[in-house]
Amino acid sequence: MHKVLMEARERFLNIYANLPLNLRNEIVLVLEGEPLTWNAAYIEVKNNTRKGTEILKKLDEMGFI
Repeated sequence: MHKVLMEARERFLNIYANLPLNLRNEIVLVLEGEPLTWNAAYIEVKNNTRKGTEILKKLDEMGFI
């Protein structure tokens, strides 16, 4: 995995770990017309999927992570 994506992944996982449980069900991003909660994003990022990579890129671009 590219170094920039690895750093984004680490930031995402750190932020996710510190989110209150009730906020993890809130929508964080709409990707390809599909709203994603923090929980859904976490699953994709954790499993290193293509969608997880796109999530990291978008959240990084928006300054969320």
